[in-house]
Amino acid sequence: MLTPEPPGIDYGPVDAAIDDIGAAGFVAVGGRFDPDLRYLTRFEGPERGYAFVRVPGRSVLCAPAGCVRAAEAGFDGEVTVDRVADPAGERAAAILDRERGDAAPGAVVLVPPTIPHDAAVYLEWAGYELRSTTAVAEARVVKSDGETDAIDAVQRAATAGVREAERLLAAAEVDGDELRSEGRPVTAGRLRRATNAELARRGVTGGGNTVVAAGAGTEAGGMNGTDGRIRVDDPVVVAVAPRGPYGYHGSVTRTVVVDSDGGWERRAYVAVESALDAALAEVEAGAVASAVGREADAELAAFGFDPAAVAEEAAAPGHGVGLSRRERPFLDSDAELKPGHVVAVEPGVTEPDRGEVRLSALVVVTADGYDRLGEGDPSFTPRP
Repeated sequence: MLTPEPPGIDYGPVDAAIDDIGAAGFVAVGGRFDPDLRYLTRFEGPERGYAFVRVPGRSVLCAPAGCVRAAEAGFDGEVTVDRVADPAGERAAAILDRERGDAAPGAVVLVPPTIPHDAAVYLEWAGYELRSTTAVAEARVVKSDGETDAIDAVQRAATAGVREAERLLAAAEVDGDELRSEGRPVTAGRLRRATNAELARRGVTGGGNTVVAAGAGTEAGGMNGTDGRIRVDDPVVVAVAPRGPYGYHGSVTRTVVVDSDGGWERRAYVAVESALDAALAEVEAGAVASAVGREADAELAAFGFDPAAVAEEAAAPGHGVGLSRRERPFLDSDAELKPGHVVAVEPGVTEPDRGEVRLSALVVVTADGYDRLGEGDPSFTPRP
């Protein structure tokens, strides 16, 4: 995986929110799975228990013990381990006190809506009045060029992971109506492990987000994680959403059939491929997100398929991708697409007796349309 430079951190939206109400600062508390905190710090620490403090013109990261070097590698402000044994909320309050000096107590501090309850209590005990802001969440929706480059790098690794599953299928031997490789049956579990091994080799993580669904008996969305044997005419869906070194995700979904008789799976593939093209034609700055989804649904309906006949996990025709694998804008919402939005367009159809067919494209919205991220186009037949 070619790793781009770390994306820069834009504190402008936070500073603007502070200035708007004359707040003493902004505090976020959480851990590695908090995308807002990851955005603000470019630091992947433990699961919980560290704090970010922003005061006008200055950022401070209250790092966990033993994590100073890792924190300093990505964070461009002050990294401190002062009072490292204290709760994160208390540490944040101490930083605010230090920065304010002899200022009168009772100042307003901005916090995300998701701040942990104990952190909020410590800040209030320290005499601060908390007000919720979505400034960081709003800022994350529109990606900078650096963020888009980071997503593109992960997307290329994600594509390579899916191609590894395709190669295993393409090289498989036909044994009756089943597939075998190296003397063993080809199963969804084998495909998932092969895909995840390639993702790891490419330097991305998130094998837990890899889904392989094959034929009937698998829930739409592939969420039962079946390890059943794959038949030659099964539509095999491989979907990955790995995470790269800076926390950004990719998103690739492909469907292939080793030996189709040209029946349901071929018709479904043509319909989904056409729905993907129709949806992408609607992607541009100023478009309403749900219009993209509706175009995909209309195309599927034109082919005689019911776009509503999918499970909840696969129900939305697309979604944003970034520090979360599924985030705004969702393509069933009334959000207006803007340059810098990164969205996965992912139509699909399901038939309980045959399985499902899903395809995706990851694109960044531009002023005059979109640019596709990653590499490679889908193929109905697995490629060696």
